[in-house]
Amino acid sequence: MNSSYLNFKDKHILVVGDVMLDRYWYGGTSRISPEAPVQVVKVSDIEDRPGGAANVALGLAKLGVAVTLVGVVGEDDNAQVLKRCLEAEGVNCQFVHSPDLPTITKLRVMSRHQQLIRLDFEERADSLSQNSAVAEKVKACLEYSDAVIYSDYAKGCLADVQTLIQLSNAAKVPSFIDPKGDDFSIYRGATLVKPNLLEFENIVGPCNSTKELEEKAKALRDKYSWQALLVTRGEDGLVLLESGKAPFSLATAAQEVFDVTGAGDTVVAVLTAVYVTSKRFTDAVEYANQAAGYVVGKLGTASISSERLEAIMFQRNRTTNFGVLSPTDILEQIKLAQMDGKKVVFTNGCFDILHPGHVAYMKQAKALGDRLIVAVNTDESVRRLKGEKRPINNLAHRMAVLEGVGAIDWVTWFDEDTPKEIIEALSPDVLVKGGDYTIDTIVGAQHVLDHGGEVKVLTFVDGYSTTAIIEKANL
Repeated sequence: MNSSYLNFKDKHILVVGDVMLDRYWYGGTSRISPEAPVQVVKVSDIEDRPGGAANVALGLAKLGVAVTLVGVVGEDDNAQVLKRCLEAEGVNCQFVHSPDLPTITKLRVMSRHQQLIRLDFEERADSLSQNSAVAEKVKACLEYSDAVIYSDYAKGCLADVQTLIQLSNAAKVPSFIDPKGDDFSIYRGATLVKPNLLEFENIVGPCNSTKELEEKAKALRDKYSWQALLVTRGEDGLVLLESGKAPFSLATAAQEVFDVTGAGDTVVAVLTAVYVTSKRFTDAVEYANQAAGYVVGKLGTASISSERLEAIMFQRNRTTNFGVLSPTDILEQIKLAQMDGKKVVFTNGCFDILHPGHVAYMKQAKALGDRLIVAVNTDESVRRLKGEKRPINNLAHRMAVLEGVGAIDWVTWFDEDTPKEIIEALSPDVLVKGGDYTIDTIVGAQHVLDHGGEVKVLTFVDGYSTTAIIEKANL
């Protein structure tokens, strides 16, 4: 996959829809209430998170996209809480405040990773004045937007969504719809519509096979003049029907489903963001599928960063993760390892003739972390350091032998006289050197320390020397 698809510099996405506040009360349960046969939860922690369309906006902000959010809130404390949560993540909130409505709030009581009850505080209203205020804000924001997401939770903000889609089309801004309800004609003319299977079958009737689903999806797409229709099917994956192209299906990327809250929000956020950079629906769907697979493994509404998504896509498309790799490929592996909480150790040397002292040293170095990189001087570099008769073994042979040492995860090379450049490029967590060095004399040490890493000096095992082995062989 193309990592440039996650470069969102200078990209702006507008999100419009039903915003809400997801509030969580966490606590332990150890007794039954004497008032009724229900558990007593002793609340120990309270957490507020953006929900609905606000969660879509948050997901885009976590990806690094510039995002503006238009929605309807009340004139209450929860509106201010929601705004603070979003603005802390860089979301530009352009709310329509209604004195007659509460800010939609969903309160979940949680204990031991289980949801015991959900309480909803909401009222639906879609007055003409509210619709007009939303349209005015959307029209102003479309002037600087690369795409718009209409996130419909049937709470009233998108009561006049057809007018908003027409505004998008007039501004030549692609529109992506997360739909609701039993009338999809209101989304006529949108760029892409993304129902889940239940929402889709509520419109077209039951689908007893993938072929039947594809046929009905194509007919629905053509009926309402959409460029594409994406049906998400939970554990059965996704199906994309793009105008003029064959159906495109993907199996779900989820390994373990812990909580599906917000999964649809993640799909539409990542889908839109990647489409803005790639202009390809299929690539956007692949990224969205992987992102959804990640967030359903998390408790509650969750988001994904562009770095995490890039790492997932990289890992998905790589078959060789260890062994001899170029410095560039090593860097990608380091990102993956560090994102998984692994500590990366780096050491370097000529390693012309590998001996037991080297192997012992590698084992000590590996014990300082989780992954060990060994960078080897190229033949030209060795000759400059050791003389014209060295190395005895060429670079390929030296790296092949090192690759076979169990303690070593990755082997790479550098051509300079010192490893300074490669250390600064890779930024390992731990820099290891063997010998009588002090930390202030180790090349690259300051860079590692400045970036929060560690520098360790190990003592070589006595009695072993490459030079001594060569001299003995020449007797």
